[in-house]
Amino acid sequence: MSLLLRNRGAIMLLMLNNFIIFTGIGLIIPIMPSYMNLLHINGSVLGLLVAAFSITQLVFSPLAGRLSDSIGRKKIILAGMLLFSISEWMFGAVSTLPLLFLARMLGGVSAALVMPAVMAYTADVTNDEERGKGMGLINAAITTGFIIGPGVGGFIAEFGIRVPFSTAAAGGLLAMAVTALFLPEASKTVRTMDAVKPAQAGLLEQLTRSYRAPYFISLIVVFVTSFGLASFETVFGLFVDRKFGFTPKDIAFIITFGSISGAVVQVTIFGWIINRFGEKKVITLSLLVSALFVILTLFAHTFWFMIAVTFILFLAIDLLRPAIGTQMSKFADEQQGYVAGLNSAFTSLGNIVGPIAAGALFDFHMGSPYLMAGVILIIGFLLSFKSREIPYKALLNNE
Repeated sequence: MSLLLRNRGAIMLLMLNNFIIFTGIGLIIPIMPSYMNLLHINGSVLGLLVAAFSITQLVFSPLAGRLSDSIGRKKIILAGMLLFSISEWMFGAVSTLPLLFLARMLGGVSAALVMPAVMAYTADVTNDEERGKGMGLINAAITTGFIIGPGVGGFIAEFGIRVPFSTAAAGGLLAMAVTALFLPEASKTVRTMDAVKPAQAGLLEQLTRSYRAPYFISLIVVFVTSFGLASFETVFGLFVDRKFGFTPKDIAFIITFGSISGAVVQVTIFGWIINRFGEKKVITLSLLVSALFVILTLFAHTFWFMIAVTFILFLAIDLLRPAIGTQMSKFADEQQGYVAGLNSAFTSLGNIVGPIAAGALFDFHMGSPYLMAGVILIIGFLLSFKSREIPYKALLNNE
Protein backbone atom coordinates (compact mmCIF):
# COMPACT_ATOMS: atom_id res chain seq x y z
CA MET A 1 0.00 0.00 0.00
CA SER A 2 2.88 2.39 0.76
CA LEU A 3 4.14 2.02 -2.82
CA LEU A 4 0.72 2.98 -4.20
CA LEU A 5 0.48 6.13 -2.06
CA ARG A 6 4.08 7.32 -2.33
CA ASN A 7 4.86 10.45 -4.40
CA ARG A 8 1.27 11.69 -4.13
CA GLY A 9 -0.04 8.34 -5.34
CA ALA A 10 2.06 8.32 -8.52
CA ILE A 11 1.82 4.56 -9.11
CA MET A 12 -1.93 4.66 -8.52
CA LEU A 13 -2.32 7.45 -11.07
CA LEU A 14 -0.21 5.55 -13.60
CA MET A 15 -2.42 2.50 -13.03
CA LEU A 16 -5.47 4.69 -13.68
CA ASN A 17 -4.03 5.87 -17.01
CA ASN A 18 -3.35 2.33 -18.23
CA PHE A 19 -6.68 1.08 -16.93
CA ILE A 20 -8.54 3.82 -18.81
CA ILE A 21 -6.62 3.25 -22.05
CA PHE A 22 -7.07 -0.51 -22.10
CA THR A 23 -10.68 -0.27 -20.98
CA GLY A 24 -11.17 2.10 -23.91
CA ILE A 25 -9.49 -0.33 -26.28
CA GLY A 26 -11.64 -3.15 -24.90
CA LEU A 27 -14.85 -1.10 -25.17
CA ILE A 28 -14.79 -1.10 -28.96
CA ILE A 29 -13.84 -4.76 -29.55
CA PRO A 30 -17.35 -6.29 -29.42
CA ILE A 31 -18.94 -3.58 -31.57
CA MET A 32 -16.32 -3.51 -34.35
CA PRO A 33 -18.17 -6.00 -36.63
CA SER A 34 -21.39 -3.97 -36.46
CA TYR A 35 -19.44 -0.74 -36.93
CA MET A 36 -17.55 -2.13 -39.91
CA ASN A 37 -20.84 -3.25 -41.46
CA LEU A 38 -22.30 0.22 -40.85
CA LEU A 39 -19.39 1.81 -42.73
CA HIS A 40 -19.34 -0.96 -45.41
CA ILE A 41 -15.72 -1.85 -44.61
CA ASN A 42 -14.39 -5.27 -45.64
CA GLY A 43 -11.82 -7.53 -43.99
CA SER A 44 -8.89 -6.17 -46.01
CA VAL A 45 -9.50 -2.62 -44.81
CA LEU A 46 -9.99 -3.81 -41.23
CA GLY A 47 -6.63 -5.59 -41.35
CA LEU A 48 -4.96 -2.44 -42.65
CA LEU A 49 -6.61 -0.35 -39.92
CA VAL A 50 -5.28 -2.70 -37.25
CA ALA A 51 -1.83 -2.68 -38.84
CA ALA A 52 -1.80 1.14 -39.05
CA PHE A 53 -1.98 1.32 -35.26
CA SER A 54 0.93 -1.11 -34.82
CA ILE A 55 3.07 0.56 -37.49
CA THR A 56 2.82 4.02 -35.93
CA GLN A 57 3.40 2.61 -32.45
CA LEU A 58 6.53 0.79 -33.67
CA VAL A 59 7.90 3.85 -35.48
CA PHE A 60 7.23 6.40 -32.73
CA SER A 61 8.14 4.35 -29.64
CA PRO A 62 11.93 5.07 -29.78
CA LEU A 63 11.28 8.81 -30.26
CA ALA A 64 8.75 8.85 -27.43
CA GLY A 65 11.24 7.19 -25.10
CA ARG A 66 13.88 9.83 -25.85
CA LEU A 67 11.36 12.64 -25.43
CA SER A 68 10.32 11.36 -22.00
CA ASP A 69 13.99 11.48 -20.98
CA SER A 70 14.49 15.02 -22.25
CA ILE A 71 11.26 16.90 -21.49
CA GLY A 72 9.75 14.78 -18.73
CA ARG A 73 7.55 11.71 -18.28
CA LYS A 74 4.46 13.64 -17.19
CA LYS A 75 4.30 15.85 -20.29
CA ILE A 76 4.59 12.82 -22.58
CA ILE A 77 1.91 10.91 -20.65
CA LEU A 78 -0.46 13.89 -20.86
CA ALA A 79 0.18 14.27 -24.60
CA GLY A 80 -0.47 10.56 -25.10
CA MET A 81 -3.73 10.65 -23.15
CA LEU A 82 -4.93 13.64 -25.19
CA LEU A 83 -4.12 11.88 -28.47
CA PHE A 84 -5.85 8.73 -27.21
CA SER A 85 -9.06 10.69 -26.54
CA ILE A 86 -8.90 12.42 -29.92
CA SER A 87 -8.29 9.15 -31.77
CA GLU A 88 -11.16 7.33 -30.04
CA TRP A 89 -13.61 10.19 -30.62
CA MET A 90 -12.46 10.59 -34.21
CA PHE A 91 -12.78 6.90 -35.07
CA GLY A 92 -16.37 6.91 -33.82
CA ALA A 93 -17.32 10.22 -35.43
CA VAL A 94 -15.95 10.01 -38.98
CA SER A 95 -17.09 7.88 -41.89
CA THR A 96 -14.38 8.25 -44.56
CA LEU A 97 -11.43 5.89 -44.90
CA PRO A 98 -8.64 8.52 -44.81
CA LEU A 99 -9.95 9.91 -41.51
CA LEU A 100 -10.42 6.40 -40.08
CA PHE A 101 -6.78 5.62 -40.87
CA LEU A 102 -5.70 8.94 -39.37
CA ALA A 103 -7.62 8.09 -36.20
CA ARG A 104 -5.92 4.71 -35.92
CA MET A 105 -2.50 6.22 -36.54
CA LEU A 106 -3.11 8.82 -33.83
CA GLY A 107 -4.03 5.92 -31.55
CA GLY A 108 -0.72 4.25 -32.35
CA VAL A 109 1.17 7.43 -31.54
CA SER A 110 -0.74 7.74 -28.25
CA ALA A 111 0.25 4.19 -27.27
CA ALA A 112 3.87 4.94 -28.20
CA LEU A 113 3.83 8.02 -25.98
CA VAL A 114 2.06 6.60 -22.94
CA MET A 115 3.47 3.09 -22.51
CA PRO A 116 7.25 3.80 -22.47
CA ALA A 117 6.74 6.91 -20.33
CA VAL A 118 4.61 5.04 -17.79
CA MET A 119 7.15 2.23 -17.52
CA ALA A 120 10.04 4.69 -17.24
CA TYR A 121 8.18 6.71 -14.58
CA THR A 122 7.55 3.52 -12.61
CA ALA A 123 11.28 2.73 -12.75
CA ASP A 124 12.06 6.29 -11.62
CA VAL A 125 9.94 6.11 -8.45
CA THR A 126 10.81 2.56 -7.33
CA ASN A 127 14.03 1.02 -6.07
CA ASP A 128 15.45 -2.29 -7.30
CA GLU A 129 13.47 -4.34 -4.76
CA GLU A 130 10.17 -2.59 -5.51
CA ARG A 131 10.49 -2.41 -9.29
CA GLY A 132 9.03 -5.84 -9.99
CA LYS A 133 6.03 -5.09 -7.80
CA GLY A 134 5.56 -1.69 -9.43
CA MET A 135 5.64 -3.13 -12.94
CA GLY A 136 3.27 -5.88 -11.80
CA LEU A 137 0.76 -3.29 -10.58
CA ILE A 138 0.90 -1.44 -13.91
CA ASN A 139 0.36 -4.68 -15.85
CA ALA A 140 -2.48 -5.64 -13.51
CA ALA A 141 -4.22 -2.36 -14.40
CA ILE A 142 -3.77 -3.15 -18.11
CA THR A 143 -5.19 -6.65 -17.73
CA THR A 144 -8.13 -5.45 -15.62
CA GLY A 145 -9.00 -2.75 -18.15
CA PHE A 146 -8.91 -5.19 -21.04
CA ILE A 147 -11.13 -7.62 -19.10
CA ILE A 148 -13.74 -5.03 -18.11
CA GLY A 149 -13.73 -3.10 -21.38
CA PRO A 150 -15.47 -5.61 -23.72
CA GLY A 151 -18.22 -6.31 -21.20
CA VAL A 152 -18.94 -2.63 -20.70
CA GLY A 153 -18.69 -1.97 -24.45
CA GLY A 154 -21.22 -4.68 -25.28
CA PHE A 155 -23.65 -3.15 -22.78
CA ILE A 156 -23.36 0.54 -23.71
CA ALA A 157 -23.54 -0.30 -27.43
CA GLU A 158 -27.25 -0.84 -26.76
CA PHE A 159 -27.50 2.97 -26.54
CA GLY A 160 -25.87 3.46 -29.94
CA ILE A 161 -23.11 1.86 -31.99
CA ARG A 162 -20.89 4.96 -31.67
CA VAL A 163 -21.38 5.43 -27.93
CA PRO A 164 -18.41 3.21 -26.85
CA PHE A 165 -16.02 5.44 -28.82
CA SER A 166 -17.21 8.66 -27.19
CA THR A 167 -17.18 6.93 -23.79
CA ALA A 168 -13.55 5.89 -24.29
CA ALA A 169 -12.66 9.45 -25.35
CA ALA A 170 -14.35 10.94 -22.27
CA GLY A 171 -12.54 8.46 -20.02
CA GLY A 172 -9.21 9.46 -21.55
CA LEU A 173 -9.89 13.17 -20.93
CA LEU A 174 -10.88 12.44 -17.33
CA ALA A 175 -7.69 10.47 -16.71
CA MET A 176 -5.64 13.23 -18.35
CA ALA A 177 -7.21 15.88 -16.10
CA VAL A 178 -6.55 13.84 -12.94
CA THR A 179 -2.96 13.21 -14.05
CA ALA A 180 -2.38 16.90 -14.82
CA LEU A 181 -3.64 17.92 -11.38
CA PHE A 182 -2.08 15.30 -9.14
CA LEU A 183 0.84 13.46 -10.80
CA PRO A 184 4.22 14.98 -9.83
CA GLU A 185 6.98 15.09 -12.42
CA ALA A 186 9.64 12.37 -12.12
CA SER A 187 13.01 13.29 -10.66
CA LYS A 188 15.11 15.34 -13.09
CA THR A 189 18.23 13.70 -11.68
CA VAL A 190 17.02 10.26 -12.72
CA ARG A 191 15.99 11.50 -16.16
CA THR A 192 19.31 13.24 -16.69
CA MET A 193 21.13 9.99 -15.96
CA ASP A 194 18.90 8.21 -18.46
CA ALA A 195 19.40 10.87 -21.09
CA VAL A 196 23.21 10.69 -21.07
CA LYS A 197 23.32 6.94 -21.69
CA PRO A 198 25.01 6.02 -24.97
CA ALA A 199 22.64 5.91 -27.91
CA GLN A 200 21.60 2.42 -28.92
CA ALA A 201 21.58 1.15 -32.47
CA GLY A 202 18.56 2.03 -34.56
CA LEU A 203 15.65 -0.33 -35.01
CA LEU A 204 16.63 -1.48 -38.50
CA GLU A 205 20.22 -2.03 -37.44
CA GLN A 206 19.11 -4.08 -34.43
CA LEU A 207 16.85 -6.22 -36.63
CA THR A 208 19.59 -6.89 -39.19
CA ARG A 209 22.06 -7.85 -36.46
CA SER A 210 19.60 -10.13 -34.66
CA TYR A 211 20.24 -13.15 -36.91
CA ARG A 212 23.69 -13.50 -35.31
CA ALA A 213 22.26 -13.74 -31.80
CA PRO A 214 22.15 -17.12 -30.02
CA TYR A 215 18.46 -16.50 -29.27
CA PHE A 216 17.52 -15.75 -32.91
CA ILE A 217 15.29 -18.85 -33.18
CA SER A 218 13.35 -17.60 -30.16
CA LEU A 219 12.88 -14.24 -31.90
CA ILE A 220 11.48 -16.07 -34.93
CA VAL A 221 9.11 -17.92 -32.58
CA VAL A 222 8.07 -14.53 -31.18
CA PHE A 223 7.31 -13.24 -34.69
CA VAL A 224 5.47 -16.40 -35.76
CA THR A 225 3.42 -16.43 -32.56
CA SER A 226 2.52 -12.76 -32.87
CA PHE A 227 1.62 -13.23 -36.55
CA GLY A 228 -0.65 -16.20 -35.85
CA LEU A 229 -2.41 -14.75 -32.80
CA ALA A 230 -2.89 -11.33 -34.40
CA SER A 231 -4.42 -13.03 -37.44
CA PHE A 232 -6.91 -14.83 -35.19
CA GLU A 233 -7.79 -11.81 -33.06
CA THR A 234 -8.20 -9.34 -35.94
CA VAL A 235 -11.07 -11.14 -37.65
CA PHE A 236 -12.60 -12.95 -34.65
CA GLY A 237 -15.46 -10.47 -34.28
CA LEU A 238 -16.17 -10.45 -38.01
CA PHE A 239 -16.00 -14.27 -38.14
CA VAL A 240 -18.57 -14.92 -35.39
CA ASP A 241 -20.74 -12.07 -36.67
CA ARG A 242 -20.77 -13.48 -40.19
CA LYS A 243 -21.03 -17.17 -39.26
CA PHE A 244 -23.35 -17.05 -36.23
CA GLY A 245 -24.85 -13.56 -36.24
CA PHE A 246 -23.45 -12.87 -32.75
CA THR A 247 -24.44 -9.54 -31.21
CA PRO A 248 -21.98 -7.16 -29.50
CA LYS A 249 -23.15 -8.61 -26.16
CA ASP A 250 -22.36 -12.16 -27.31
CA ILE A 251 -18.88 -11.16 -28.48
CA ALA A 252 -18.31 -9.22 -25.25
CA PHE A 253 -19.26 -12.27 -23.16
CA ILE A 254 -16.88 -14.58 -25.05
CA ILE A 255 -13.91 -12.20 -24.80
CA THR A 256 -14.55 -11.24 -21.16
CA PHE A 257 -15.02 -14.85 -20.06
CA GLY A 258 -11.83 -15.96 -21.77
CA SER A 259 -9.83 -12.97 -20.51
CA ILE A 260 -10.90 -13.47 -16.89
CA SER A 261 -9.98 -17.15 -17.05
CA GLY A 262 -6.56 -16.33 -18.49
CA ALA A 263 -5.92 -13.62 -15.89
CA VAL A 264 -6.80 -16.01 -13.05
CA VAL A 265 -4.30 -18.55 -14.38
CA GLN A 266 -1.60 -15.88 -14.72
CA VAL A 267 -2.12 -14.63 -11.18
CA THR A 268 -2.47 -18.02 -9.46
CA ILE A 269 -0.53 -20.87 -11.08
CA PHE A 270 1.55 -19.42 -13.94
CA GLY A 271 4.67 -19.19 -11.76
CA TRP A 272 4.24 -22.78 -10.59
CA ILE A 273 3.71 -24.01 -14.18
CA ILE A 274 6.91 -22.29 -15.38
CA ASN A 275 8.95 -23.59 -12.42
CA ARG A 276 7.57 -27.10 -12.82
CA PHE A 277 7.86 -27.55 -16.59
CA GLY A 278 10.18 -24.77 -17.80
CA GLU A 279 9.60 -22.05 -20.39
CA LYS A 280 10.36 -24.15 -23.46
CA LYS A 281 7.84 -26.91 -22.65
CA VAL A 282 5.14 -24.36 -21.79
CA ILE A 283 5.77 -22.41 -25.01
CA THR A 284 5.87 -25.54 -27.19
CA LEU A 285 2.69 -27.04 -25.75
CA SER A 286 0.84 -23.70 -25.76
CA LEU A 287 1.71 -23.19 -29.45
CA LEU A 288 0.39 -26.67 -30.31
CA VAL A 289 -2.83 -26.16 -28.34
CA SER A 290 -3.31 -22.68 -29.85
CA ALA A 291 -2.87 -24.05 -33.38
CA LEU A 292 -5.31 -26.92 -32.86
CA PHE A 293 -8.01 -24.78 -31.25
CA VAL A 294 -7.70 -21.97 -33.80
CA ILE A 295 -8.46 -24.58 -36.48
CA LEU A 296 -11.17 -26.15 -34.30
CA THR A 297 -12.93 -22.77 -34.29
CA LEU A 298 -13.87 -23.48 -37.90
CA PHE A 299 -15.92 -26.48 -36.77
CA ALA A 300 -17.78 -24.72 -33.95
CA HIS A 301 -21.50 -24.67 -34.71
CA THR A 302 -23.15 -23.42 -31.51
CA PHE A 303 -22.63 -20.54 -29.08
CA TRP A 304 -21.53 -22.79 -26.21
CA PHE A 305 -19.21 -24.83 -28.44
CA MET A 306 -17.56 -21.54 -29.42
CA ILE A 307 -17.32 -20.58 -25.73
CA ALA A 308 -15.55 -23.87 -24.93
CA VAL A 309 -13.12 -23.59 -27.86
CA THR A 310 -12.19 -19.96 -27.18
CA PHE A 311 -11.87 -20.69 -23.43
CA ILE A 312 -9.08 -23.23 -24.08
CA LEU A 313 -7.55 -21.03 -26.77
CA PHE A 314 -7.41 -17.96 -24.51
CA LEU A 315 -5.86 -20.02 -21.72
CA ALA A 316 -3.13 -21.21 -24.09
CA ILE A 317 -2.51 -17.65 -25.31
CA ASP A 318 -2.33 -16.27 -21.76
CA LEU A 319 0.26 -18.90 -20.87
CA LEU A 320 2.19 -18.45 -24.12
CA ARG A 321 2.80 -14.70 -24.06
CA PRO A 322 4.33 -14.35 -20.57
CA ALA A 323 6.29 -17.60 -21.04
CA ILE A 324 7.95 -16.17 -24.15
CA GLY A 325 8.78 -12.97 -22.28
CA THR A 326 10.27 -14.94 -19.39
CA GLN A 327 12.34 -17.11 -21.74
CA MET A 328 13.68 -14.10 -23.64
CA SER A 329 14.70 -12.38 -20.39
CA LYS A 330 16.68 -15.46 -19.36
CA PHE A 331 18.42 -15.69 -22.74
CA ALA A 332 19.33 -12.02 -22.51
CA ASP A 333 21.36 -12.17 -19.26
CA GLU A 334 23.03 -8.72 -19.13
CA GLN A 335 21.45 -7.54 -22.40
CA GLN A 336 17.97 -7.12 -20.94
CA GLY A 337 17.16 -3.78 -22.55
CA TYR A 338 18.51 -4.76 -25.95
CA VAL A 339 16.70 -8.11 -26.06
CA ALA A 340 13.48 -6.60 -24.68
CA GLY A 341 13.61 -4.13 -27.57
CA LEU A 342 14.10 -6.92 -30.10
CA ASN A 343 11.27 -8.90 -28.51
CA SER A 344 8.98 -5.88 -28.83
CA ALA A 345 10.10 -5.23 -32.42
CA PHE A 346 9.49 -8.81 -33.61
CA THR A 347 6.11 -8.78 -31.81
CA SER A 348 5.16 -5.54 -33.55
CA LEU A 349 6.19 -6.91 -36.95
CA GLY A 350 3.89 -9.89 -36.40
CA ASN A 351 1.10 -7.53 -35.29
CA ILE A 352 1.53 -5.62 -38.56
CA VAL A 353 1.81 -8.46 -41.08
CA GLY A 354 -0.72 -10.80 -39.40
CA PRO A 355 -3.77 -8.49 -39.53
CA ILE A 356 -3.05 -7.44 -43.13
CA ALA A 357 -2.88 -11.07 -44.29
CA ALA A 358 -5.91 -12.11 -42.19
CA GLY A 359 -8.07 -9.27 -43.48
CA ALA A 360 -7.26 -10.03 -47.12
CA LEU A 361 -7.91 -13.76 -46.65
CA PHE A 362 -11.20 -13.09 -44.84
CA ASP A 363 -12.54 -11.41 -47.97
CA PHE A 364 -11.56 -14.50 -49.98
CA HIS A 365 -13.18 -16.94 -47.49
CA MET A 366 -14.03 -16.25 -43.88
CA GLY A 367 -12.36 -19.45 -42.68
CA SER A 368 -9.07 -18.79 -44.52
CA PRO A 369 -7.47 -16.58 -41.82
CA TYR A 370 -7.92 -19.33 -39.22
CA LEU A 371 -6.37 -21.97 -41.47
CA MET A 372 -3.44 -19.63 -42.04
CA ALA A 373 -3.14 -18.83 -38.31
CA GLY A 374 -3.22 -22.54 -37.47
CA VAL A 375 -0.47 -23.34 -39.98
CA ILE A 376 1.68 -20.42 -38.76
CA LEU A 377 1.29 -21.51 -35.13
CA ILE A 378 2.21 -25.10 -36.05
CA ILE A 379 5.40 -23.74 -37.65
CA GLY A 380 6.07 -21.93 -34.38
CA PHE A 381 5.48 -25.18 -32.49
CA LEU A 382 8.00 -27.04 -34.69
CA LEU A 383 10.60 -24.28 -34.30
CA SER A 384 10.18 -24.26 -30.54
CA PHE A 385 10.22 -28.06 -30.34
CA LYS A 386 13.45 -28.30 -32.35
CA SER A 387 15.25 -25.43 -30.64
CA ARG A 388 18.11 -26.27 -28.29
CA GLU A 389 18.89 -22.83 -26.96
CA ILE A 390 20.51 -21.99 -23.64
CA PRO A 391 20.98 -18.62 -21.93
CA TYR A 392 23.50 -16.25 -23.52
CA LYS A 393 25.77 -16.25 -20.47
CA ALA A 394 26.10 -20.03 -20.63
CA LEU A 395 27.12 -19.78 -24.28
CA LEU A 396 29.85 -17.30 -23.41
CA ASN A 397 31.14 -19.53 -20.63
CA ASN A 398 31.43 -22.45 -23.02
CA GLU A 399 33.51 -20.55 -25.58
